[in-house]
Amino acid sequence: MSAPGGQVPEHLLRDLTPQVLGVLVRRGVDFAAAEDAVQEALVEAVRRWPESGVPDDPKGWLVTVAWRKHVDVVRSEAARRTREEKVSAEPPPGTAERSDDTLLLLSRCCHPALTAASAIALTLRAVGGLTTAQIAHAFLVPETTMAQRISRARRTVAEQTRAGTGFDTPGDVTAVLRVLYLMFDAGFSGKGAAGPDDIDPAAEAIRLTRQLLASVPDDCEVAGLLALMLLHHARRPARWRAPGELVPLDEQDRGLWDTRLVAEGVEILQRALARDRLGPYQAQAAIAALHDDARTADETDWPQILEWYDELVRLTPGDAVVALNRAVAVGHVDGARAGLAELHRLDPALPRYDAVGAHLHELAGETETAARLFVTAADAATSTPERTHLLRQAARLRARIR
Repeated sequence: MSAPGGQVPEHLLRDLTPQVLGVLVRRGVDFAAAEDAVQEALVEAVRRWPESGVPDDPKGWLVTVAWRKHVDVVRSEAARRTREEKVSAEPPPGTAERSDDTLLLLSRCCHPALTAASAIALTLRAVGGLTTAQIAHAFLVPETTMAQRISRARRTVAEQTRAGTGFDTPGDVTAVLRVLYLMFDAGFSGKGAAGPDDIDPAAEAIRLTRQLLASVPDDCEVAGLLALMLLHHARRPARWRAPGELVPLDEQDRGLWDTRLVAEGVEILQRALARDRLGPYQAQAAIAALHDDARTADETDWPQILEWYDELVRLTPGDAVVALNRAVAVGHVDGARAGLAELHRLDPALPRYDAVGAHLHELAGETETAARLFVTAADAATSTPERTHLLRQAARLRARIR
């Protein structure tokens, strides 16, 4: 036991939260009830540990307290006798189970019955160990709104579990990876944490994906997603100019990129590719690695990027967003006209269709058409920074025309 005095390390509680929650879920406790019991145990830890010191086995301490909290609730509510018998034998204090429940918990939080927004919120709350207030602040919504969203998600998971469609054992990671990717994208599209107490969804997504990879180290797509996140996250310091001005990839100061994250992402990707079980996230990570490897935008290896997009099209047939991005690569390799031909095969209602068209028309030297399309793309933009960026591109081209 550590010496009394001082604050309880926040990172310790956040790391232990999903582990303790996983133990209770494996013992048959309803997901929502388990989360409530764990939260009460955390409150007890924050209250007691500064005076008594952190226990030698903090996870075991939290499991014991959370289990007793749950037992108290069940007994106080006069639960059915069968359920009382299930929870009546309290475990003695001491070492808790050492099984890794990361995938089990993420599977529950990312249940297909949940909307993406609900799954992200529940994952950050239950597995990430964040407070409702922190999650609400990260996504710029009122705390009451976020609390309702998380409450609805918990009810849905409980209903699906009772109906036999919940995840009682770790399942396919596909839904989990999708939610983690959306969580990362939600954070990456913003400027990140503004202050030391703010939460960055992109950083949380990376942390949770690291935990998932430790739980399933042989899953190449989990490794591919982590590599993809790291390779994109490495560029983040160069992605914004004050105040809130988005900087496109070809204009970024590459000296600001985090080379440590790039190296780690490439290493993880190479290990995954060596297993010869290629998947979409690995292919996307390979494309990101090629962009990160270029010292300048002009040195980008577009032919190799196009080859990876061809692989990605094969892996994700019918994915229009992949086809849209591939059109850009075709434009850089085979010429703007070839890129436009690929673009015109796609649905003009696709997000970013006009922005890609503007880029390709500019490559073709059709400045006036490109400027008009940048304005059209700005009208459809879903964020202020993106809209501002597109209008600036249009203004830049119109200044060239005069």
